[in-house]
Amino acid sequence: MTVLNPLIYQPLNEKTAIKQALDLKLFPEDADLTCKEIGDGNLNLVFHIVDQKHNQGIIIKQALPYAKVVGESWPLTLHRAKIEADALKTFGQIAPDYVPKVYYTDDQLAITVMEDLSHLSIARKGFIQGETFPLISLHLGEYLAKTLFYTSDYGLGSGAKKEQVQKFMNPELCKITEDLIFTDPYFDAETNEFEEDMRPAVEELWKDEELKFHVNVLKKIFLTDAEVLLHGDLHTGSMFADNQQTKIIDPEFAFYGPAGFDIGQVFANLLFQVIVNEKHRDVFIQHVETVWNVFQVQFSQLWEKENKEPLANTTSFLHYHLAKYFEDALGYTGCELIRRTIGLAHVADLDSIQDEQTRLAAKQKTLELGKNLIKKRKEIRDLSEFIRTVKEIV
Repeated sequence: MTVLNPLIYQPLNEKTAIKQALDLKLFPEDADLTCKEIGDGNLNLVFHIVDQKHNQGIIIKQALPYAKVVGESWPLTLHRAKIEADALKTFGQIAPDYVPKVYYTDDQLAITVMEDLSHLSIARKGFIQGETFPLISLHLGEYLAKTLFYTSDYGLGSGAKKEQVQKFMNPELCKITEDLIFTDPYFDAETNEFEEDMRPAVEELWKDEELKFHVNVLKKIFLTDAEVLLHGDLHTGSMFADNQQTKIIDPEFAFYGPAGFDIGQVFANLLFQVIVNEKHRDVFIQHVETVWNVFQVQFSQLWEKENKEPLANTTSFLHYHLAKYFEDALGYTGCELIRRTIGLAHVADLDSIQDEQTRLAAKQKTLELGKNLIKKRKEIRDLSEFIRTVKEIV
């Protein structure tokens, strides 16, 4: 565990971030450097340093010892910076096309220096502005297939996988997930946030004992099924994209958990656009379909060719895993839809809708879809039934 040492650790500012870059000799001696703090997330500082003379840049990300969204009253470990850096390196070895290059890390300063992705757009912002990024779902399907297979018992071997489980213990950030996704939205918690006009629907959700039972089952799976190394926060704000490239960033919530969690996060964050983007609704439905189809095909190929467990390498056992991943993913999709609607951290897909009635109607649909996917995840046997459920509600 990284311990905060005030003699070594200090939060960077734009001036000291430039000094850090110069000390690391990441630019030519005649570089003309500018720096801007661009972090718009909840937990960290992010500095974009650009050499104006040679038109090249880097990103320096630094963890703060508290949640930026709340302040020093919500302390956080700096160890998450090491978790993130190690996850970026691990995922970068497995799926280098979809992960930024890491140039330098420092555990004591809690910094990671990485590839500048400013030529790409944050996927969520792009979607809201009308982009559809035609290859993003293919890329996400491949990223999920490779990262979820090669970090599993079947891709690593059980001994190496157990070592990785220990390396990626991340209890503090997992607790954030456990609270904000699986606990707080289901009772009158202080962290919840929603329009007063949503209160009747929210209070109905709080009284739904069947729903809370299923959420508890999904939380138990999250707590106990150390299947694969997860990104842990795989939403469209953690993706950069254009029409040719996709890059996955910000895996500070990485830990060993159920494979369906990352898949469900991807599904849910594409479904926000299915709900709000009438013009491109069919495109985003197709994105959801492509993610699962590509994942299923490529994961199956890796299972058959790279499996390190001889007795596990059977078609029936593969189908068992794919069915579990799909069922879990539907449940986690529902949890993400609900928590982003009434919990602490909302999404701009919904909140940026200016017309109040349109926004409230979208949020009502989001809650309804979330509840249905959680409760009926065992009944929805395949992709076509999943899409039919979505269309019936949206």
